[in-house]
Amino acid sequence: MIEKNKKEESAEKADPLVSVIMPAFQVAGYIEKAIESVFRQDVSLELIVIDDCSQDGLEEVMKKYSDYGNVIYLKNKKNMGVAASRNRGVAAASGRYIAFLDSDDWWEAGKLSKQLKVMEKEHVVLCSTGRELMEADGNSTGKIIPVKEVLSYRRLLYGNSINCSSVIVRAEAAREYPMLHDDSHEDYITWLKILKKYGSGRAINEPLLKYRLSENGKSRNKIKSARMTFAVYRYMGYGYIRSACFFTGYALNGIKKYL
Repeated sequence: MIEKNKKEESAEKADPLVSVIMPAFQVAGYIEKAIESVFRQDVSLELIVIDDCSQDGLEEVMKKYSDYGNVIYLKNKKNMGVAASRNRGVAAASGRYIAFLDSDDWWEAGKLSKQLKVMEKEHVVLCSTGRELMEADGNSTGKIIPVKEVLSYRRLLYGNSINCSSVIVRAEAAREYPMLHDDSHEDYITWLKILKKYGSGRAINEPLLKYRLSENGKSRNKIKSARMTFAVYRYMGYGYIRSACFFTGYALNGIKKYL
């Protein structure tokens, strides 16, 4: 038997650098691609999958990863919704950073290490990336959504350029501002609160996120999404007039983005 030295034992017990939070509901056919993309990252990490009462065989799929020491599988006792599921994952995380990835999306290799380098260089608590829009079957639509490299609170009020599956954030900030108000764009509210307190974030203008379009996503219904965006401004404490001004900017930016 080969005995491990103290340095090796310490490395095994050390907390991961990044905790990846992956809420999952009815995604048994998609989640393996997402998980594989997490394992392609070149940083120390743990993956926390939160099963929100799926009935499609997801638990059987997750048994494939039962021997992985860095995969934590949590199953909600009742359907909690994506925001509460993410919050449960953040509460269970042990990493210094939190990265979010929806279970039907996936990452390019090296995404996390690129973001961590930017965060260390710029001394910011949050970083996102651009994304490539994918069809439901996983094929590319040919559409890439770029991002501006500086994420300011003021600019974000006129349109949410931060996709949740692209985000990595310091763990203390994620715990301080959990995702609330599932009737609105709960992640958008969280990004605004973080940027308002901690200052501007950064983004990498590369499509390091592959974002799968879904017919059931909140943002697919444009009228509903618009109402929810207006609710974001109200939740942030703005009156109707200021909210209307921000909403007008959001609408114009939305038209420009998808032309």
